[in-house]
Amino acid sequence: MNKKKIFIFDLDGTLVDAYRAIEESLNFTLRALGHPPVSYATVKRKVGKGDKRFMQTFFSKKEFTKALTIYRRHHQTSLVRLASLKPGAKEILYLLKKRNKIVAIASNRPQRFTNVILKALKIRKYFDMVVCADTIRGIKPNPKILRAILKRFKLSAQEAVYIGDMGIDLETAKRAGIDAVFVKGGSSTLSEVKQYTNKKVVSSLDKILTVFC
Repeated sequence: MNKKKIFIFDLDGTLVDAYRAIEESLNFTLRALGHPPVSYATVKRKVGKGDKRFMQTFFSKKEFTKALTIYRRHHQTSLVRLASLKPGAKEILYLLKKRNKIVAIASNRPQRFTNVILKALKIRKYFDMVVCADTIRGIKPNPKILRAILKRFKLSAQEAVYIGDMGIDLETAKRAGIDAVFVKGGSSTLSEVKQYTNKKVVSSLDKILTVFC
């Protein structure tokens, strides 16, 4: 643990389970525009690149603007009702802060909805910095989002680790020259990220404490 000064987390699928909230908001929007609903499994596989790209998967260019407006309006409340912490999330955040580590978030989720989640789940206090792709204008796997965090704390890539649940997270870490932790159980399977050699694999968040000792 001593060799890593900053622990940067992805949000969705890593610290937070918001799949049901996304599913409900998407299917509400699909029904509103006359389309059949999609499955939870489909939703889980399609997230990770921000809500605009997510919605482009399901709606035509003609419908997109209206669909995104409906989705975002609904999502504002579905997140509060349905988003939950992943097992061990609050514990790992508490322990990292207790060990005087810097803790940050780098997420493709829009800032406004990230704020909704952090407030609803009462975890904002654990983070020294929260960076979202829409505010920095650099959606993952663009490494700009990680480099901005390192610059803020004047740290090198070797002093950081990025924790995520998708191939896009590992690719972002790779491009930034940062070590990565892949947490199983999110949107990507282990077989889908086998090409990333810059990663450690854990089955749950609490295992992170044993990786960098």
